[in-house]
Amino acid sequence: MASYSEHLPPDFRVSYRLFSAEEGGRKTSHFQHIRWDFSYEDETIGKPNQVFLIWPEFISDSGQVLPEGQPMPKQGLADMFIANPAFRAFHSQHIKVGVRGYFREGFRKIALCEVVEILALHQNPTS
Repeated sequence: MASYSEHLPPDFRVSYRLFSAEEGGRKTSHFQHIRWDFSYEDETIGKPNQVFLIWPEFISDSGQVLPEGQPMPKQGLADMFIANPAFRAFHSQHIKVGVRGYFREGFRKIALCEVVEILALHQNPTS
């Protein structure tokens, strides 16, 4: 699969920590370009338990996209891409440095993440 960033620059960057299986996380490894969804930790943003099509692309500490096919680190950085442009204005109001959220598989929380940098969130197209 091609890098998401080959099409558009990332909207924002998060630091993340995957939950262990004992915490309710995955029992198997995750790989680059997995399509986990995103939810806000603050459940007053949007509807209760609402998940959004915002996908991670895992990167190194220096900002380089990590390669396909190998398991990703249990914690690190990910660039985030809003996959549904119809929600760009909504997320532009709520995504700020320090905002916390989750990577999700359906309604299951896989990882805790925190916004550490705003990238092209306010520049990417809305359609």
